[in-house]
This record gives sequence, C-alpha cells and structure tokens, in this order.
Amino acid sequence: MTDTRRPAPLPDRPGHPDHADHPDLARLARLARAVRRLPPSCGPVRLIAVDGHAGSGKSTFTARLAEALDGAPVLRLDDIASHADLFDWTDRLLRQVVEPLSRGETAHYAAYDWHARRFGPADRPLPAAPVVLMDGVGAGRRVLRPFLAGLLWMDLPRSASWARGRRRDGPALSGFWDGWEAAERRHFAEDPSRPFAQLLVRELPVGYELLAGSDEAAALTQIVTQGEGPSAAR
Repeated sequence: MTDTRRPAPLPDRPGHPDHADHPDLARLARLARAVRRLPPSCGPVRLIAVDGHAGSGKSTFTARLAEALDGAPVLRLDDIASHADLFDWTDRLLRQVVEPLSRGETAHYAAYDWHARRFGPADRPLPAAPVVLMDGVGAGRRVLRPFLAGLLWMDLPRSASWARGRRRDGPALSGFWDGWEAAERRHFAEDPSRPFAQLLVRELPVGYELLAGSDEAAALTQIVTQGEGPSAAR
C-alpha cells in the first residue's frame, strides 16, 4: 500500500518478433489486444480494474499491462484512499476521476501522501485515454462495476498476499497492517470483487497465467480465448 517501487522494464515491446521467445510477453500482448477491442465503458474510456488482496502483486502486474498497452495511464487507488478512509473513498473517486473521464475530459485528482498523512492539491492529471487502468484493493466494488470494461483479480490467497505485504513494508508498519487486515476482511465480506472478475491473474515463477473467472460469458474472457483453444489465456 505504501510501496512506490516500479518493476523492471519489459525486455521488448508488444508485437516485437522476440515475443515468440517470451511466452509471458505474448500473454500480455494478447490481453492488451483484447482490452483494446472492448467497447468503451466510461465515456470514451475503457476502464480496466485490477483488484486483489493487499500484497497480491496488483501494481507490478498493472505496470506490465500498461506497458503492453503502449503506456496506458494508471490510477493507483493508494492515491485515492487515506488513513482515515481505507475503503470509504468511492465518492471522491467518482467526483474527481470517473465523472470527468465519462465526459471525455482529463481528470485531475488529489493524491494522498501516506507519509505526510494529507492530500495534495487536485492537480494530478489522468487523461481520458482509450484505455485507463485502475489498480487497488476494492477497484472492482459494486458501485464502480457499471463503469468498468473489464475486471481482473490477482488470484493470490489472502494469507499469502498479506504475508508478502508485511515483508515488503517491514515491522515499522505492522500496526498499520493489523488495522488494514480487519478493514479488508470487512470490505470483501460486504462487497466481494472476485466473483465478478472476468479473468483471474496468477503469478508464476516467471510471468503470469490468465484464467477465466466466474463471469465466463463476459466480453473480455471471450475475446482473450476466442479461437485459440481452451488454454489460450495461459
């Protein structure tokens, strides 16, 4: 939640001939093509949510997908949430981000500083690009789903995700994590995202595996797998 490290760049770009030697890049390129073919969901924008437990690897995967989409803009929900509102940030997101995007306008939002414990000015731009990625716990909540073109779930169990997040943030944030775990349990008990995901993303020792979610009739699943066999997304 407070980690700002970025993953290493991909070794080549989507469509590069070397993709044949990099199966994970081929998967991401196929997913990027599928996302581009989806109908817009938020004005002219195809808004794609990447949800999952804290520590499940959402930001790393989202950054790699953004690169496969030739630099699609990313909204990190860590910038929208705060210590006071770990999950009660829907109104702020709708007002500052979703409403402008739905009008085809660049959104400008106030990003939260987790160290200073305050929001900055509402000057962080998010363009109404053809594809915008939204990464964070609760990105697939019910209030947002009508604006989503696709919902992806990082399919790492809760206990493993939280353990990884605690290792990442270190003992100094153990108290924060105690409060976070209780809040996340309550949120997903009341408003689960995983049952509505079109694709499940599982991290492999190298790369990712993409599996059909429970919403198997959704457009994203059909586009990713159409004509390529039952294991096309893997």
